[in-house]
Amino acid sequence: MSQLAPKLIVGLGNPGAEYAETRHNAGFWFCERLARELGVSFSKEARFHGLAANARNDGVWLLMPQTFMNRSGQSVAALARFYRINPAEILVVHDELDIPPGQLRLKFGGGLGGHNGLKDITAHMGTQDFWRLRVGIGHPGDRNEVVNFVLKPPRREESELIDESLDRALAAWPLMAKADWNAATQRLNTRPAAPKPTRQA
Repeated sequence: MSQLAPKLIVGLGNPGAEYAETRHNAGFWFCERLARELGVSFSKEARFHGLAANARNDGVWLLMPQTFMNRSGQSVAALARFYRINPAEILVVHDELDIPPGQLRLKFGGGLGGHNGLKDITAHMGTQDFWRLRVGIGHPGDRNEVVNFVLKPPRREESELIDESLDRALAAWPLMAKADWNAATQRLNTRPAAPKPTRQA
């Protein structure tokens, strides 16, 4: 497991206003929040096929590929190679069908779970050894409905849970930034406590 500090944070999603609120764009949502937290803004970088922000004070790049999900690797590899960033110094934030809304999983390497964005990054980088922050969006329950599901906005109650999980991920950013991956993993992979039932008066 890598203990290097991240130099590139990649949020996965699809470009365009019609996709902005869809479940597949959970990675973009995190990147946008992190950019606000770090006080940086994105600009279009044609050579990196994406929107990029350089948080110089934090020594990290933020990237939102604009190539559509299944060609994300083109963008990631372009920036990583230009700035000589190792795969182990990359954190990819993406939506995850196998985790319910409100939950997160931080892990290094491992399988790709059928995620087209991860598949393309792996193909371009030649390795699966990069960090992933998986943002739970839930599963429609039918494999044939997956494409339709990820390209639709979450229901209101799901959206609230996803928002809360992104807030928790943001709160754990300082741990990740200083490569305290063990502490970050423990914090993020712990299921949030269920709300206590309100007592009836």
